[in-house]
Amino acid sequence: MIYAPFTLVLLFLLLALLGVFLVLVEMRVLAYAYRKVGVRPRYAFAVMLLSLLGSHVNVPLYAVSGQRVLRPHELSRFGRTYMVPETVEPGATVVALNVGGALIPILVSIYLVGRTRLYGRMAIGVAIVATVVHSLAQIVPGVGIAVPMFVPPLVAAGVALLVAFRRAPPVAYVAGSMGTLIGADLLNLDRIAELGAPVVSIGGAGTFDGVFLTGIIAGLLA
Repeated sequence: MIYAPFTLVLLFLLLALLGVFLVLVEMRVLAYAYRKVGVRPRYAFAVMLLSLLGSHVNVPLYAVSGQRVLRPHELSRFGRTYMVPETVEPGATVVALNVGGALIPILVSIYLVGRTRLYGRMAIGVAIVATVVHSLAQIVPGVGIAVPMFVPPLVAAGVALLVAFRRAPPVAYVAGSMGTLIGADLLNLDRIAELGAPVVSIGGAGTFDGVFLTGIIAGLLA
């Protein structure tokens, strides 16, 4: 399933941030930073670009019967506008995995965990971020779960500095990405039926921007 999880205004904002990030990489300001994260700078840019493009792609996993499925419309939460997508299966909510907001961050996190072996510190960071995000997550009828976009990366950065000051960047990335996915999406999967959403995308809609910004802040943190 391919559809935009955010409005054009937010898309242009994220593209602008990515453009600034690219300029910094080419100026070698972030070359050392991303080596500390555990990812080469050019690969980091490629991962973020693929994440942004992959945010439009959702891989269906399974369907859940719902009491009602809302028709396509716009609504707002946390100062941003969400688009309720078209119905995929009448009377059912399709649960999907967002490529850019879930699949790619999961793969990068697995790589960083295996490379750094900071198992305990990363587990603590993920648990704290997941707890904070879960407490702030809100149900958006017809769309899914929404969280303030700047909360996950800022909390992840703060936790990473506390538990692993000298190894903060990779801890911040894993804690922010996995903590957001767990706290916002996975811990709310039991509420899918009451959403009335045609599609609920893990790592999409209200959580993608937080995961995307986590990658940028993790690099700047170094």
